[in-house]
Amino acid sequence: MGETPALRPSLPGSSSVDVAIVGAGYTGLWTAYYLITADPSLRVAVLEQSYAGFGASGRNGGWCSALLPSSLPSLARRHGRAAAVALQRVMNSTVDEVGRVCVVEGISCDFHKGGTVTVARSPAQLARAEAEVSTAASFGFPEVTMLSASLASARLGATSVLGGVFTPHCAAIQPAKLVRGLASVVEARGVAVYEGTPVTALRPGVVSTPFGTVRAPVVVRATEGYTAGLPGYGRSVAPLYSLMVATPPLPAVVWDTIGLADRETFSDFRHLIIYGQRTADGRLAFGGRGAPYHFRSSVSPSFDQEPSVFAGLRQTLGALFPVLGPDAEISHAWGGPLGVTRDWTASVGLDRSTGLAWAGGYVGDGVGTSNLAGRTLADLILERPSELVSLPWVGHRSPRWEPEPLRWLGINAALRATASADAAEARTGRASRRAAVIDRLIGH
Repeated sequence: MGETPALRPSLPGSSSVDVAIVGAGYTGLWTAYYLITADPSLRVAVLEQSYAGFGASGRNGGWCSALLPSSLPSLARRHGRAAAVALQRVMNSTVDEVGRVCVVEGISCDFHKGGTVTVARSPAQLARAEAEVSTAASFGFPEVTMLSASLASARLGATSVLGGVFTPHCAAIQPAKLVRGLASVVEARGVAVYEGTPVTALRPGVVSTPFGTVRAPVVVRATEGYTAGLPGYGRSVAPLYSLMVATPPLPAVVWDTIGLADRETFSDFRHLIIYGQRTADGRLAFGGRGAPYHFRSSVSPSFDQEPSVFAGLRQTLGALFPVLGPDAEISHAWGGPLGVTRDWTASVGLDRSTGLAWAGGYVGDGVGTSNLAGRTLADLILERPSELVSLPWVGHRSPRWEPEPLRWLGINAALRATASADAAEARTGRASRRAAVIDRLIGH
């Protein structure tokens, strides 16, 4: 949504800086922000192949949430209960940190912390809702609450609501406004943001571009869904596409039926993820997964448009909210790739022996997580001891994806199995066994 901004100048030639950041999305810009805030004398350069926020940072669902791709039980099994709780608590507070920076820096991105309501619309979904609340309570997060059918429907007037879950740890934002505002803030503080500057290779101390070489003792890879395009990183992160639609601004009488009076973000407990929000200008923005994975982790603007997925989203909107009519009017439709690691686990780190730093693998939950990544990278680069550098995702190394064609076959088979699991549950009302197998495969 929105017009393409005018490009900033490209890299004018070879140079040397203290920190070179590859990627001007949330991760790269938050890292630059916290570095330059801590030490204004640092020479920081951000290199972006297109424009700041071109990728998922500028066109996501607008959830600034405390969600992590790894569940609390999964984190606890790998790192211990205390570490899992510590990471979740920091993620919860990260939502407020993003809001704080927006206020302090005057970034107008429609930030509003209304929480998230996730409804259950079948007996199987209701069982998952109850399990989620029970798990949250067992880890010390009682603010994640179960909603009765009437309370859930009062927040989100969807069809067939049997109950739901509410968490306060989410804010709705306009993503492009946040990333562009952040780019302007760091640039005003002296960070060099070079757009139209594709990176052809990165290695310790060196970033190569068609316009020259940037040398730096620390190089940060912040490329998320575009990582596979870098030499040597083809199996590190798989780009999966998520697509969205938005309605024109809806009249008050329609919103009286749909709800979301506090601009809550919303979803339900199906397996193939859907997500939505009520925008500040009164649109219903709605997205979902299900677009195919493309061979060899290919990324192309043509993949942003998948008519069958858009048709499915429109159909789902009509099923959720009949007030929109059988052919809900759609004013915008778009999409883009998000980054998925083989173990479905986000990570952040700095290899001090090489000076190569990284963050990503957010699996679509990157708006808040990227802020935590930026703060953590700043502490790691500046060698500042903090709670953040001891969190369990720091230094994690995900295994590589399988080579092709196994990667293509496996990912697309999993997508089809997930969709069929939802269809089976809709028919029978019983939990799908195949979905449970997929959850185990991705470490949930």
